[in-house]
Amino acid sequence: MGYTVSYRKDRSAWVVRCTVNGQRTQRTFQTEGEARQYALKAGAQQQEDTFNGVVGRKPKRTFSEGLQRMVSEYDVRSQKQHILLVAKWMDEHAPDVVISQELLDAARKMQKALKEKGLAQSTINNRIQVVKRVLSLAYREWDWLDLPLDGKLRKPSPKNERHVYLTELELAELLEAVPKRYEVERQVILLAMLTGMRRGELLALEPSNVYSGRIVLKPNQTKNGKPRVIPLSDEAQLLVGALPFATTSDKVRGAFEKAREAIGRPDIRFHDMRHCYASLLASKGETLTSIRDLLGHSSLTVTSRYAHADPARWDSVMAKLPRISNQTATKH
Repeated sequence: MGYTVSYRKDRSAWVVRCTVNGQRTQRTFQTEGEARQYALKAGAQQQEDTFNGVVGRKPKRTFSEGLQRMVSEYDVRSQKQHILLVAKWMDEHAPDVVISQELLDAARKMQKALKEKGLAQSTINNRIQVVKRVLSLAYREWDWLDLPLDGKLRKPSPKNERHVYLTELELAELLEAVPKRYEVERQVILLAMLTGMRRGELLALEPSNVYSGRIVLKPNQTKNGKPRVIPLSDEAQLLVGALPFATTSDKVRGAFEKAREAIGRPDIRFHDMRHCYASLLASKGETLTSIRDLLGHSSLTVTSRYAHADPARWDSVMAKLPRISNQTATKH
């Protein structure tokens, strides 16, 4: 690999030729001086690129290109608001940032800026997750990166975890309080209680997602991009017969807010249905690993924040503890 300079009599011109990665290129010059000057500069640039590892790398893509492709190829409705806000921040503070170490640096600056602005850690994590997903897809799906970079972007655990857990009777009361005119929305809320699914996941369900008494979510329908299988109870199976649900996220939110107001619990959020699902499973003796897989959590650490066992179960634990004080009578 190098540049050669030669004279072509048939064209009365000087030609500079080079072969890079099997591809041959050439340029023509009127004088020998111009040809040799070009060959010298081009050769020096080639050596520098080789030294820096540029030759043979994949073409650079911008974060904006990655976002556009992700939105066009995957169901990102659950991330829509965060995607828009991340795109806006990048446009203002890191325009045309390339998917590389450059993007990691920009994401960390965004992380710091949002923290200084006073946003909750969970909100910041949702924004960072948008960047992580683009990085993950760029490496694993699109072949835009030679090395995975998403693992280098950390999401600190939020310290604002919620502990709102409703009993089965309280869930039934909440469901009963949904106004009659919100029949479809009531079905969505009930299915959330019975499956622990996110609102975006529920509204994206299609008949093809139901198979043999289970809901099977495809990678492009989950928050972490991994498939998930959720078993359906008899009660839940009655709800998936008319998919997709003929409603919107705003209508479901409105129905839920009216129901919580009716029972005097304005503190309850729709996402708390996932917490209640996990808590009820734990209280009935289900293992954390099973709950983790059902909810689609990335680790047991995340699951353990929500799956708190029923305090009543500790009675049986106390009964198993040994009696100590009366076993060692004082001897004289």
